[in-house]
Amino acid sequence: MKLTKRNPILVLVNDFVIDSPLPTNLTYFWNFGSLLGVNLVILIISGLTLAMHYTPNTLLAFSSVEHIMRDVNNGWLLRYIHANGASFFFIWVYLHIGRNLYYGSYRSPRGLLWSIGVVIFILMMATAFIGYVLPWGQMSFWGATVITNLLSAIPWIGTDFVLFVWGGFSVDNATLNRFFSLHYLLPFILAALVVMHLLALHQDGSNNPEGISSSSDRLRFHPYFTSKDLVGFVWMAILLSIFVFFAPYYLGHPDNSIPANPLVTPHSIVPEFDFLPFYAILRAIPSKLGGVIAMFGALLILFPLALIHTNNVRSNRYRPLLNLLFWIFVFNFFVLLWVGAKPIAQPYILIGQISTIIYFLYFVILMILGCIMTYIYTKSNCLFIYFFLYFFAPSYKFNLFIIIVYRSMGGAKYHILLYSYFTY
Repeated sequence: MKLTKRNPILVLVNDFVIDSPLPTNLTYFWNFGSLLGVNLVILIISGLTLAMHYTPNTLLAFSSVEHIMRDVNNGWLLRYIHANGASFFFIWVYLHIGRNLYYGSYRSPRGLLWSIGVVIFILMMATAFIGYVLPWGQMSFWGATVITNLLSAIPWIGTDFVLFVWGGFSVDNATLNRFFSLHYLLPFILAALVVMHLLALHQDGSNNPEGISSSSDRLRFHPYFTSKDLVGFVWMAILLSIFVFFAPYYLGHPDNSIPANPLVTPHSIVPEFDFLPFYAILRAIPSKLGGVIAMFGALLILFPLALIHTNNVRSNRYRPLLNLLFWIFVFNFFVLLWVGAKPIAQPYILIGQISTIIYFLYFVILMILGCIMTYIYTKSNCLFIYFFLYFFAPSYKFNLFIIIVYRSMGGAKYHILLYSYFTY
């Protein structure tokens, strides 16, 4: 018997990396998960090395970063890899989430897989924000001041909670030490959640572009998909190297190269591009509490998606209406990213408010359509919906795109799938 079948550790490696059965039609869009795993390992290793030379003290933090850059052997390389690697980590995450939304990977039976992924996303945003504070530049200090002050909007306990986070009456040495400790700890919690994410993926299996589960048309992970992952790793290394060696500060803010000064407020306090869409949502609401609720709601609204779809076909490939809504959502997300980097003035405030409404409206429509589709598929009552839509929207020409009759898995009941679109 092979060693990979006998050794308990190698058995896990064999099950996840070598013999794991995957749908044959997976494309390169399924590379982002493996890219995220490699990127996380790079961040942890580079971060541990940087922590050996960093000093979590408000008087020495900025100088210790300069010491890493100038005096530590290859310290500049480690810092550039860590800083730009964190930005690339978010790029892969946003692409990963976008692919899952488009192909319906959040739907049953992958609800647990999706929920763990959302927890990872929220936790990595907290980790990245805390890490952004550590260099103790101007944007680090004032970003920490602004964001932590948002916690004061929490009713009744807000002010006390902010003082607890600060460890005093302002962002100071105690705050920096707490953030350094958390930034050291959270990546290992992230790694544990990633393992849980992989276990859930192994349990439920990967989705595919067609959105229909099948246990017959599958291939081993190695060598068919490891070769695709290898191509992704090469491209990631090339892109990361371009930024590390030729544009290391392109994704950062120039004010963070200035030591923190509590007496001088920057003209515009802007977070890293990773947070700009949610920062735009925060600023779109005039009320402080309302802005905080909207910002966190923009993240938490991802959780219910896993609970509303139970149909067997998940992909948007055969749903022109949902396909159109998805690309509107993507465009709107980039608008939020652009608005988040702009000053708080008109017309950016109005654009941000409209884009915030569109952001939440997309998920509301998605949930409503999901409930309707689930009802259709379980009740097989397509004709009722057809005529309802026809008379409900007489100004539209309603087109029947395709009807598929299929046998539900695990039972003898037949379902009718109705795919439709509207044209003027």
